Amino acid sequence: MDDQFAQRSPGSKAATVVRVASGNFLEMFDFFLYGFYAKNIAAAFFPAEDEFASLMSTLVVFGAGFLMRPLGALVLGSYIDRIGRRRGLILTLGIMASGTVLIAFVPPYASIGVWAPLLVLLGRLLQGFSAGVELGGVSVYLSEMATPGHKGFYVAWQSASQQVATVVAATIGYVLAQTLQPEAMGAWGWRIPFVIGCLIVPFLFAIRRSLQETESFAQRTHHPTHAEIMRTLADNWRIVLAGMALVLMTTVSFYLITAYTPTFGERELKLTRSDALIVTCCVGISNLIWLPIWGAISDRIGRKPILIAITILTILTAYPALSWLARAPSFIRMLEVELWLSFLYSSYNGAMVVALTEIVPASVRASGFSLAYSLATTLGGFSLAISTWLIEATGDKAAPGLWMTAAAVCGLGAAWVIYRPGGLAASSQAAAVPPFDAARSASQFRTRG
Repeated sequence: MDDQFAQRSPGSKAATVVRVASGNFLEMFDFFLYGFYAKNIAAAFFPAEDEFASLMSTLVVFGAGFLMRPLGALVLGSYIDRIGRRRGLILTLGIMASGTVLIAFVPPYASIGVWAPLLVLLGRLLQGFSAGVELGGVSVYLSEMATPGHKGFYVAWQSASQQVATVVAATIGYVLAQTLQPEAMGAWGWRIPFVIGCLIVPFLFAIRRSLQETESFAQRTHHPTHAEIMRTLADNWRIVLAGMALVLMTTVSFYLITAYTPTFGERELKLTRSDALIVTCCVGISNLIWLPIWGAISDRIGRKPILIAITILTILTAYPALSWLARAPSFIRMLEVELWLSFLYSSYNGAMVVALTEIVPASVRASGFSLAYSLATTLGGFSLAISTWLIEATGDKAAPGLWMTAAAVCGLGAAWVIYRPGGLAASSQAAAVPPFDAARSASQFRTRG
């Protein structure tokens, strides 16, 4: 086994990155589609006399999927820490695919009544349960296969795969918007991207089944039981909560600049759907470029300076940038603002995800990472609904910038708690965390900066 891993070439490493991130693509592809076509889904499954009430019902169901994430993190994360990274990632892909198929083919409310929104809700809950550990499982796999000194660069490709999904989903949406009449789009055209997602599932299963187990997991002589994992997570609750606050900045900014952009551009700024989708596509490309760059930069200068600098920059600029856009909405202004927010998100996320893999104990890395991430996305996943409500309540179209600012404050506080002298990163190096070997546990918490 050791020789097998030692002999891997850089080319095979790149191929492994593609294979492990493939399922993450499907998860994000489906999530984006729900956000992109929120208005169409609202009309099909949540009809109401008040358009705002209908849209809010749709966005609340979108957010409900995130409520399942912590449960998925505990159940599926424990499975991955006990059974293995490879088998766990195959299982999560199967659950995610089930939710996708359900949403793609549920008849509208006019045909089956209340069963329509209930089945859509079930599909979102299945997707949320799977997503609770998908990001964590992929991030942990990439961190454990990374070459020394390049962990940030490798782990950044977890988030980069999400950007490919953004670009593909936005491109499909743009083509459909140019091809179909609005009536056809509202009646059945919005289902086409979901069906495409279903059609690529067999291909994703095939390439994910070809994964090998990580060397780090394969070499362990003890795999903790579910009870041991739960006990260790409880013992490290401070790390989980700090990780949650660290992730909140990522989840809020990510969903605002991707899934919420078409709805925001069309409903609030009165731009065309095509313009909003072009902006979303450009955001995905921007994220794809910046994420691995900042992951690599964090390998050179450490995670701490990036996390602190970018959160401060976000606090200072997020709301003013959106206020500038709201005063005179245009395609060019929206593109400029969204690309700036994309830079902030990508810079922060490139350092944040790998930092989270480093501060969680190795033996519960998948479940601990996933729990912290899922708790944050439980709140951040409601960003679409929260932003829509804030605009309605305040009359300020830039109000989503306040939500992003609040998330940045949480990220800044978490970075300070983790990296300050005597903070969580420092204390974790000095203390043995039962039931782990002290030297091995300390090595997991080494951090730069």
